[in-house]
Amino acid sequence: MAYRMLPEWAPHKRTWMAWPNNPDTIEPIGTDEDAHRAWANVANAIARFEPVIMICNHGHGAHARTHLDGNVSILETELGDSWMRDFGPTFVVDDVTGALGAVDWTFNGWGGRTFPDCSADAEIAAFVARQAGAERIPSKLVNEGGGIHVDGQGTLFVTETVQMNRNRNPSWTRAEIEAELHARLGTNTTVWVPRGLLADTVAGGTDGHVDTLAAFVKPGVVVVHGQPDSAHPDHEAAKEIAAVMRAAKDAAGNPLEVIVLDAPTPTFDAHGDEETASYVNFSFVNGGIVLCAFGDPKDEDVAGLFRRLFNDREVVSVDAVPIFKGGGGVHCITQQEPLCAGNSNA
Repeated sequence: MAYRMLPEWAPHKRTWMAWPNNPDTIEPIGTDEDAHRAWANVANAIARFEPVIMICNHGHGAHARTHLDGNVSILETELGDSWMRDFGPTFVVDDVTGALGAVDWTFNGWGGRTFPDCSADAEIAAFVARQAGAERIPSKLVNEGGGIHVDGQGTLFVTETVQMNRNRNPSWTRAEIEAELHARLGTNTTVWVPRGLLADTVAGGTDGHVDTLAAFVKPGVVVVHGQPDSAHPDHEAAKEIAAVMRAAKDAAGNPLEVIVLDAPTPTFDAHGDEETASYVNFSFVNGGIVLCAFGDPKDEDVAGLFRRLFNDREVVSVDAVPIFKGGGGVHCITQQEPLCAGNSNA
């Protein structure tokens, strides 16, 4: 079969999430309740538009039920962490038959950061694939879902500090990585971003996932992370990301229209370290868009921009400060399952 990853704005069957239970994720956020409320707020916001399935660790489902709306279903299995975008499957569709596939990347805990304690997460993609009735498509490439982004028309975004990192694929060449990604995603053109944001390089980071850096919002239109403060450690990286995107062409050979989303005013964690927040880390849902909000005046500016871009979608903003304290954003904790002939009755 010739599988292809659809753009995230294509119709969804549902969204998959994972309930927080890892102390290393919860502790920076605050209490268990703080983390559970943050994840539930996202799930309940999405459930207004499409079904949500929340995967919980064994014995945690009943407690999760008290936080989640009725349109959120719960499944229990062994679970290590709560970043469904990364260890969940990347869903793909066969354009001819409409069959649903699920790419199961090799997951090693973001370069070994959460292994062996959270090694159960490496089994979640296969579990979700079974539940969705999708064909599991295994890949030997060490990769996470937040490390890739596509336009559904052949173009792929990745970062050198993720896929080419020695903590993931030390023996793979750039050409071999591209070939595997293209084979699994149905793409043919790669835009490589050299690096991610500084806060993403620490022990709790991802080495620079692209889903905080750049994302297609329409064919040929990309939003990128901006950092206007010249004293900020991400200022030069943000300029570099925008420059890469402005110089790039999509699979059709067309230049990209680049829209910069300036970061909110930085906040600081309990240790005085600057936290990096990104408006790029949003999620499409059926008939809507769920944005990250940070209690910053820029929140409404970004929401207004998205309303102008999508007058046919409802734009909803959800408090993402606690999620970013844990290590990610709205996009990081969600994984869309596209609607296709293979799951239309599932």
